[in-house]
Amino acid sequence: MKKAGIIGGSGFIGSYVTKVFLDNGYQVKVSSTDITNKEKYQHLMSLKHSDRIEFAPLNVEDKEALRSFVSGCDIVVHGGTPFQLSVQDPQKDLFDRTIKGTENFLEVVSQTPGIEKVVLIASVASWNTNFPMPAGGKSFTDSFDENDTRFISNESHPYAQAKYLVHQAVEKFITEKSGLSFEITSVSPVMVMGRSLSTRQDSTSSGLQYLIKNKIAPDPFIQAIYDNDLPLTIVDVEDVARAIFNAATTKGLHGKDYLLTSETYKASDVNLMLNHYAPKENGAVIYQNARATTDLGVQFKPVRETLANYSN
Repeated sequence: MKKAGIIGGSGFIGSYVTKVFLDNGYQVKVSSTDITNKEKYQHLMSLKHSDRIEFAPLNVEDKEALRSFVSGCDIVVHGGTPFQLSVQDPQKDLFDRTIKGTENFLEVVSQTPGIEKVVLIASVASWNTNFPMPAGGKSFTDSFDENDTRFISNESHPYAQAKYLVHQAVEKFITEKSGLSFEITSVSPVMVMGRSLSTRQDSTSSGLQYLIKNKIAPDPFIQAIYDNDLPLTIVDVEDVARAIFNAATTKGLHGKDYLLTSETYKASDVNLMLNHYAPKENGAVIYQNARATTDLGVQFKPVRETLANYSN
């Protein structure tokens, strides 16, 4: 039986990734920053085949801990960078930590025998740090796909800039390391929504859905979404997990980075759908998913279905 190591495997997206690997006959190793805090991962024990889960402590900035975690894994999925809106010191809290953590991870997996595939969970921000605003030179109605030039702005949210810089580190590693014994594939989801598998209160993705459903603005970033009725491009968390699994188990995808995306709706319509009302306008397909649909075989759910599944 093959083993998949899921860094961040008990988070909002990671829990579904853990589930899809279990459902497909894998042993799964799930990382935890605090192995003594079982509340972080207890919900995974109710999954079918949970007897095949191994929990292991991990600090992604610790090379030896990373080496121990990935040892014995055939597949490694790295989704351990949290979605972080509140940042006091971007350089210290995000840029240094995430970039160094990614560089450490890539170094360790390149030195670990037996790994066949690495999947990195990136973000639409690695393509456009302005998201949910358009990339530079584009309007809200202009489409965006993997053929477009990546865009970064120093005025973008620090989290978005960190995701962009991490992708640059990954591209640099792939360019410099020819002849790797494994493939690296990235996936870049837009705003991920849907029902959480846990009842934890610290999930930013679930929290964002709660805020939009109840039109609560804890900071200027969220308030700007309401004030400008910004268009939000959404993807279902289950579709993201399926895309990750397919990327991990499909050969010939080395160096590719896929946008994972469904439709775009204005924030006011997202609010309506989260409250089980029909949107006033039809959704538009702005961020394209044709490449992921073709290569990864994922048919992305309509946003109305995704938001209907959300639960407080």
